[in-house]
Amino acid sequence: MTEMRAKARTGPGESPLAERFALFAECLLTGVWIAVAALPLVTWPAAFAAGARHLGRRLAHERGGLREFTADFRAALRRGWLVGLAGWAALAVVWVDVRAVRAGLPGGPLAGAVGVSALIAAAVAGLRAAARWHPGASWRALLAGAGRRTVLDPAGSFLLVGGLAVVVCSAWFSAPLGVAVLGAVAAATVAVEERYARR
Repeated sequence: MTEMRAKARTGPGESPLAERFALFAECLLTGVWIAVAALPLVTWPAAFAAGARHLGRRLAHERGGLREFTADFRAALRRGWLVGLAGWAALAVVWVDVRAVRAGLPGGPLAGAVGVSALIAAAVAGLRAAARWHPGASWRALLAGAGRRTVLDPAGSFLLVGGLAVVVCSAWFSAPLGVAVLGAVAAATVAVEERYARR
């Protein structure tokens, strides 16, 4: 049964290995699209949502390319830029918090640890919300649901934290490598959300 499904997914004359390499290449390309669309900084949720939808179509063997990615990005951007702005505001608050820790204020280490943990949780919830986005969806509802899933599915959330760490480390080593890894994180987020939905 598993072999029959694999053959049905790969199409005529295409091996499962070739299909996996094609998906890997699609992840790299999607990472580039996400990075370019996220250049204005506040557009990162919309860019990630469009990338996740593109990879979802690819996994479902539906047609889709740059045109569909761009249409999804524009639709997600209508309210998604507010989510991006809120994310940068949260980062600024945590940065001030960390500065207070370094200044030696009483209770600083605890406040700093709480602030950094909350920022990481918010980033994971943002990724999970973007992976569930679809045209017409409310970002507020998506974020509320993603926040619950972040807590109720710690294994998936830790996987995404690891993915974010890989992006940061890759970008630190080589910026183009970090861009390519973004697509893999988008694919991982789609997989984590699918896994949670099937539970």
